[in-house]
Amino acid sequence: RLNESALEDLLVRAERDAGRKIPVTIDARKALKNVADGDGRYLLTMVDELFHIGDKNKLDVEKLSDALQRRMPLYDKSQDAHYNLISALHKSLRGSDVNAALYWLARMLAGGEDPNYILRRLVRFATEDIGMADPVALSQAVTAWQAFERVGSPEGDLAIAQCTIYLATAPKSNGVYKAFEDAASTAKETGSLLPPKHVLNAPTSMMKELGYGHGYVYDHGVDDAFSGQNYFPDELSEKRFYEPTERGFEKEIKKRLDYWLKLKKRSTPEVP
Repeated sequence: RLNESALEDLLVRAERDAGRKIPVTIDARKALKNVADGDGRYLLTMVDELFHIGDKNKLDVEKLSDALQRRMPLYDKSQDAHYNLISALHKSLRGSDVNAALYWLARMLAGGEDPNYILRRLVRFATEDIGMADPVALSQAVTAWQAFERVGSPEGDLAIAQCTIYLATAPKSNGVYKAFEDAASTAKETGSLLPPKHVLNAPTSMMKELGYGHGYVYDHGVDDAFSGQNYFPDELSEKRFYEPTERGFEKEIKKRLDYWLKLKKRSTPEVP
């Protein structure tokens, strides 16, 4: 949150960039900063609207209020609009509708939403709804966030828009999300089980006598760098939490997993 002095600096900068004064009285100027409530982006959005009004006469507090109510987007960051618009953005991205996603992004930014909140949700989307179908999506989201932190608004808004376009047009998969949910549920149910002894280190002779590390196969020392050993607890049957789709990069991952499963079955003796 910016203090009054910092908000005034923003107003001065906006006037310098526009080459003209904001058409408000001294009292209305104070009211403008009060309405911003420490939100610099929201203040600049209101200033932009005032410049577009084009009124040659200075607006007093009452006329300022009327003007902003007529032109500012309907958006309340603390009420339903906040959650409705982020939901619309998220679902537009999931539905691969790049144009709708850009529209809802623009609505949120114009309404004064914190860009960091939007970027945090984009990072979440990259892992929840795209995941390994396009692993670069996460890098795109994080990079967009870093770019915005470096240059700020309005220059950094394009980084958010670029990220939104990338996420909307990327192949979709919730495989990572579902896999971790299932793994977390199983871990919660079996949280007291120990790892199998062959994966445990044995730095002491006593541990070696207890069987720690016995039978472990170094994967790089075998064909295909794949031993096919079991790494789950002995009391827990092997699970397959992650089920990749046939979309994007997951198609390649599926080929690898299927190949390793084939090798594992080949190396595991059949039980009569």
